[in-house]
Amino acid sequence: MIHRVQKGSVPAKPHTAFYVEGRLAYEHCFTRRGFEGAYTILYHRREPHWVRTEEELGAHPGASPTAWDGPVRRRHFLTPQLPEGGEPFLGRKLLLANKDVGVWIARPTADDTTLVANGDGDELIFVHSGRGRLECPLGVLHFSPGDYVFVPRALPYRLRLSEPGFFLILEGRSFIDVPRQFRNPAGQLLMGAPYSHRDFQEPAWPDGGPATLGAPRVVTLLRHGRLSRLEYVHDPFDVIGWDGQVWPFVFPIRCFQPKTGLVHLPPTIHTTFAGGGFVVCSFVPRVVDFHPQAIPCPYPHSSVDCDEVIFYAEGNFTSRRGVGPASVTLHPIGLPHGPHPGRYEASIGTTRTDELAVMVDTFAPLLPSDHARAVEAPGYNQSWLAGENGGVME
Repeated sequence: MIHRVQKGSVPAKPHTAFYVEGRLAYEHCFTRRGFEGAYTILYHRREPHWVRTEEELGAHPGASPTAWDGPVRRRHFLTPQLPEGGEPFLGRKLLLANKDVGVWIARPTADDTTLVANGDGDELIFVHSGRGRLECPLGVLHFSPGDYVFVPRALPYRLRLSEPGFFLILEGRSFIDVPRQFRNPAGQLLMGAPYSHRDFQEPAWPDGGPATLGAPRVVTLLRHGRLSRLEYVHDPFDVIGWDGQVWPFVFPIRCFQPKTGLVHLPPTIHTTFAGGGFVVCSFVPRVVDFHPQAIPCPYPHSSVDCDEVIFYAEGNFTSRRGVGPASVTLHPIGLPHGPHPGRYEASIGTTRTDELAVMVDTFAPLLPSDHARAVEAPGYNQSWLAGENGGVME
């Protein structure tokens, strides 16, 4: 969905007989929005749709009931307190959700033991820590701290870790894509967009193709919040070649090009990806506003149509105190929010900020899960009170 890519061998024209080593290859169309959206066409050595066995596994083990437990309040979740271990897909824990997006946290220490596929949505994985590789029928992507890893809905893949990970995972239940306003009529990223085509890393084609990766024939599929396990007759990675615009990518967050103005610009300038009913924003180290009397710290505001979630990655976040790496805050519709005491005044005269964070704004209310409530820091909603005992956060 960034631009067209071609890997391996493909015929001169789609939907025509393509023989490789004397055998007919099997075309596999991977389409979006029925047949009206972006698509990729893969060519397999064997039939890609033959299933040998199937098994229903029940609900995802990391899913959790979501409900609002009033009163309405600003909330702070200490996600490093969530347990470490497990696989990236089965070990993730649901933190917040609405009909449009699920916000998950994973702290995996092991590889995915099967191929996995999310039939409920596109996945955008922010790598807070950890390194490894994503393997899929289209090739291999390497990731490291500070990377976004995008995986299209229902694409089978597995993550293999070279060190334990800490991931923020956004499940776009409609779609996740580059915002339309960043493209010209030809579909190319505008020269004024906050990134270029060169910033998006496409899958590398292994020598001998993906079939050399030794992928399992078993796929664990998430659909309607429930897991199924399917065993395919043939290697799902036996791909000879492919071309199209639907492919997983890595985008390093520090490749985002922030804008700076004479005075403070609204957070929409940090928009990086968009989904149905939500946007994803990236806060990266940058030069701040340059009017001689500018107040670079975000102003208090009431965004009456959006819930705001921030995942704090690193640096000294301009407007907050008491948050550390991997803290997650939720500021709901209905309450004004703004900087902690002293931060607004202290920002006057500063020239740079070193914050690194991911923000998600949603138009439907986000509900916390049992996992979120288990790691919520008490007192956050009162942490704006000045005074010796005001706003204590644990």
